[in-house]
Amino acid sequence: MQSKITDISIKDVSLYFLPVQTRVPLKFGNETLDHVTCARARITVEDRLGNLGVGWGETPLSVQWVWPSQTAYKVRDDALVQFCKYLAKAVLDFEYSGHPLEIGHEFIEQQLPHIRQKFNAELQLVDLPHLAALVATSVFDQAIHDAYGNLHEIDIYKTYDSEFMNRDLEWFFEGESEYEDSTIGFKGRYPNDYLIADSPKKLPVWHLVGGLDPLVESDRTGVEPTDGYPVDLVDWIARDGLQCLKIKLRGNDSDWDYERLVRIGEISLKQDVHSLTADFNCTVNDPQYVNEILDRLATEHGEVYRRLLYVEQPFPYDLETHRIDVTSVSHRKPLFLDESAHDWRYVRLGKSLGWSGVALKTCKTQTGALLSLCWAKENGMPLMVQDLTNPMLAQIPHVRLAAHAGTIMGVESNGMQFYPEASLPEQSVHPGIYQRREGVLDLSTLGESGFGYRVNEIERVLPEPVEFS
Repeated sequence: MQSKITDISIKDVSLYFLPVQTRVPLKFGNETLDHVTCARARITVEDRLGNLGVGWGETPLSVQWVWPSQTAYKVRDDALVQFCKYLAKAVLDFEYSGHPLEIGHEFIEQQLPHIRQKFNAELQLVDLPHLAALVATSVFDQAIHDAYGNLHEIDIYKTYDSEFMNRDLEWFFEGESEYEDSTIGFKGRYPNDYLIADSPKKLPVWHLVGGLDPLVESDRTGVEPTDGYPVDLVDWIARDGLQCLKIKLRGNDSDWDYERLVRIGEISLKQDVHSLTADFNCTVNDPQYVNEILDRLATEHGEVYRRLLYVEQPFPYDLETHRIDVTSVSHRKPLFLDESAHDWRYVRLGKSLGWSGVALKTCKTQTGALLSLCWAKENGMPLMVQDLTNPMLAQIPHVRLAAHAGTIMGVESNGMQFYPEASLPEQSVHPGIYQRREGVLDLSTLGESGFGYRVNEIERVLPEPVEFS
């Protein structure tokens, strides 16, 4: 591979775990999240001249989402924490230099499958899923991107081009020509050819309406928190000026799902909320389930149907096993991959099965999100950027990706619903990123290097880093 003087290699890795408690429960499929461990990494990199830079990455290890299983929660949670330690050692030992996108790609493609296989064998685990492995890897991948920008004193989003990268996108999409001729579009092209250069400072923000959430005051049961934050949907809309609602459904009870859509839709009409989306929780196996709900909604509540911007991932995570033709759904409403969109290859498979677009997540790695973005845009698939209920530092790469992606409508952000107190130190530096006001997030406080965390100004006391050698 060609090399540039700006290329980096990894010199040091530190790993931290930060526990966070939710103020209200969040339902994922058949499980409910009431607390989460956030993994945070600090990585030092060195360029070819011996200059050092430091970067940070973070993500919640939302076990219920990354590893749905009948295996006990504690077994999965402990395993994922242990896997982060396992990865920290592997990242530190990874002898590869280049641009962060090249380092991340090589690690994910060449190292991660073997690391995951070895980890499962040593712990005699029920197989830790690829999605869980990606989420753990994202902490380190983000930190490498951030460190590169900090070292070179440049916004990381200004480095995804030929000036800083050694390889064009054709190298990353090796083998694509075996399936389609779309690599013609990737030769001589770089991620910045697909990104919004002058990204907006304000983004419309989506609110998650969970299946357990009260919608109006009369829905309250008396067990809701009295901590000064809104509880029911109407209060959230009033306080935050919300214009976009993501509706969590069950996916296995069509009457409940339909009534929930209608009820929230009617509230939206009264409150002048202009955009809705339906999330069927990955529990549907037959497209007809979704079609019947959409058709009934179109007939009986046409204005609610018109405000439904897209439908999110009704079908199971494992796209290769569940190769469901979803064209009939996407003919009714745009249908977006989320949990199944592990990388650009899965996005390609989804497109062949009739999916319309892709919901990106930085918790699947910054590297993977950017490559999926490029493949999707080259192949005419619209984008969203979805949340993993990101608190603290995890929120910043998330909103930055949305700003540069050119999504169909802003970004989902619900950390302020489920654990607003967790991000108070970060909020003191970036109030508009951790509070939703007038229906938007305000990114104007971001710094000028890396992801723009301004981490030295954030007064957060970290625990001691964990040992992993």
